Amino acid sequence: MATLPTNAQEAWRWTDLAALTSAAASPRGDAPAAESYWLGIPGPRIVFVDGVYALEHSTPGHVALSPLTLDTAHPLGAQASGAAGWSIDLSAAEIVDPVQIVHLATGAESHLPARLTLDEDAVAQVVETYVGTGWTNRLTQIDLERGARLMRSVRLLQSDGFVSIRDEAVVGEAASLITQFLGAGGMGSRIDAMLTLDGDSAFVDYGGALLTREQQRQECAVAVRHAALNGSSRQTWRAVAADRSQASLAARVEVARGAQKTDGEQSLRGLLLQRTATVNLKPELEIFADDVKCAHGATVGELDARALFYLRSRGVSEARAKALLTKAFVSDALDRIGDDTVREAFAADADTWLEASL
Repeated sequence: MATLPTNAQEAWRWTDLAALTSAAASPRGDAPAAESYWLGIPGPRIVFVDGVYALEHSTPGHVALSPLTLDTAHPLGAQASGAAGWSIDLSAAEIVDPVQIVHLATGAESHLPARLTLDEDAVAQVVETYVGTGWTNRLTQIDLERGARLMRSVRLLQSDGFVSIRDEAVVGEAASLITQFLGAGGMGSRIDAMLTLDGDSAFVDYGGALLTREQQRQECAVAVRHAALNGSSRQTWRAVAADRSQASLAARVEVARGAQKTDGEQSLRGLLLQRTATVNLKPELEIFADDVKCAHGATVGELDARALFYLRSRGVSEARAKALLTKAFVSDALDRIGDDTVREAFAADADTWLEASL
């Protein structure tokens, strides 16, 4: 294993590196079945087992698989560069169905790179699901040309271990990147991204929900850099923490000199199901242009006692009332998924977590 960062470094102070190293040293077992994780949408279906392409379970379609050497300075992402990964390179002339990818992990560590390149006005949708155990490490680099649109939905459902995701994206003129995450498994996790709006009127919507319980720790560490005129970005994150778990949300917006007319918004909210749990929030703005509209909000609280009383007074059980209010809190992020089938699947995953946690 290459040298890892430490909790003494500010950018990694909330990361559960102990869970990562323990997962990397865990023995391998049997792979879970991928069939139950497919969604009812058409298109290519790709299976990776411990980062290795499983041809017998896949229908790759327009997805290419080959060694990818990706240039990155990220300490975890660099470990994935050079491995056999997957890529999508689309033009506007290609009308394609959504791509589903299931990552099955059996233990130990696995590293996998990906590259997504959309030419001018191309459109793509990708849905990824992570299940199993062990340390699952992924690096994804994204290049969106003028007018391209990429929609990604990522659900982290590993029962144990650790998932680390590094996204690096360059979003061109009038292009859009929409990515939503759901962390509803029992693993530790770190969602890490550097997203650059490099063209006039580029748009990024990046967020999701992290659900933690017992001793679990999950976090996001996302930076959005506005480097051109008229860019818009939205970061909407929700965290629900139960028992003695910890969820951490760090979201940063950087506005470069000359990136006038920028519109950047952050919304970070945490919900404590017990007072023994912890939610850390760290919104940041760094602005070097003067004609911008940037805002951030960060709040941590408990379920609204008045809303609970209202539901109880109308015959709703306490457990059901808590579930309804928590679901509404989480759906604030998941409702941003545009595809109905995908959104409903993510909501069902969140419901499963709530049933086991409340």
